[in-house]
Amino acid sequence: MDRALVTALADYGPWVMLVFYLLFRDFQKDQATRTTLDKNTAILTEMTTMIRERLPRGQG
Repeated sequence: MDRALVTALADYGPWVMLVFYLLFRDFQKDQATRTTLDKNTAILTEMTTMIRERLPRGQG
């Protein structure tokens, strides 16, 4: 694996590094988005629970 990476870098140089960098940045953005969505889901779940607890229960 290391030898293939060195060969690719020697043949294609900056282009290989650019692709890996862009893939890495995309992965970081996906992680940040997923974390934000998880937090928002937790907040919405908590808000829904609080609203349901405060609503009057139906008779019947």
